[in-house]
Amino acid sequence: MKILVTGAAGFIGFHLTLALLDRDDEVVGVDNLNNYYDPALKQLRLDEIAKHPKYSNFKFLKADIADRAFMEQLFANHSFDVVVNLAAQAGVRYSLENPHAYVDSNLVGFMNILEGCRHSKVNHLVYASSSSVYGMNKKQPFSASDCTDFPISLYAATKKSNELLAHSYSHLFGLACTGLRFFTVYGPFGRPDMAYYSFTKAIDSGIPIDVYNDGDMKRDFTYIDDIVAGIVSLIGFPPVRESNRITNAAAAFQIFNIGNNNPVSLGRFIEAIESALEKKAIKNLLPMQPGDVPVTFADIEPLQDLVGFSLTTEIELGIKNFVNWYISSK
Repeated sequence: MKILVTGAAGFIGFHLTLALLDRDDEVVGVDNLNNYYDPALKQLRLDEIAKHPKYSNFKFLKADIADRAFMEQLFANHSFDVVVNLAAQAGVRYSLENPHAYVDSNLVGFMNILEGCRHSKVNHLVYASSSSVYGMNKKQPFSASDCTDFPISLYAATKKSNELLAHSYSHLFGLACTGLRFFTVYGPFGRPDMAYYSFTKAIDSGIPIDVYNDGDMKRDFTYIDDIVAGIVSLIGFPPVRESNRITNAAAAFQIFNIGNNNPVSLGRFIEAIESALEKKAIKNLLPMQPGDVPVTFADIEPLQDLVGFSLTTEIELGIKNFVNWYISSK
């Protein structure tokens, strides 16, 4: 297959690209290498891809998916079987500082992806949504059929918008679209703005970490290899056009949670980092933050039923793999 991966120098995009090269796909990777976090880490990922035995099957283009002219030319120059759109402005807090970055990448950029797929007759668009779309929903586990009409961050609002735009393009133009709501993905080469990375850095440096509700909260932590295996499997299962039983709108459209339906306590999570580093955390114990919830986890049964998605990496092993990479990369 010939596959476009946007955000190819990002955390998930990097690991996905390696997996696709492993199975001998031809991959075109696009990334603007922006400075939301250190671009040197993004270049490090690209350097790692360059070591792959099938590197000749990979072509990297430094560009922004919000660049309409570039995107039109990209789709004109290539005939993609599948597009995996992982390029996005990430982070909830940063949306308060730079909202336009989210509009440019997550809305304008996604529209360019949809238009490219539409006009070049792409067989399957797989795109990143987020568990953030669930907002302050207290029902557990989160189900893809739950109401997500009330996002509480601009980031979540743009991801919900992606789902709505994808559905309209699927209905109007027959584009097969699969949305993936990711839950706390972690692992080697991970993003520095994520909690597991900042906790590891702080504990390793002897800096106190803030622990809310005495660590008595549970979250989905999903290892990158499990996430990538799920994406690769889904590539071969584009949805078929069918009528929604509620709206009667026919579309080749599906949304899945892709995460861990066995949430891990924050306390166990910190203990795994301590064990891997062989250092104890200095904990600044704080009460529960306003608006926070004690447990979040995903209903992944639909994904299990379709592609046999399974989680094989325990938190202790996954964190150890991350810490080993973190130490070696210092």
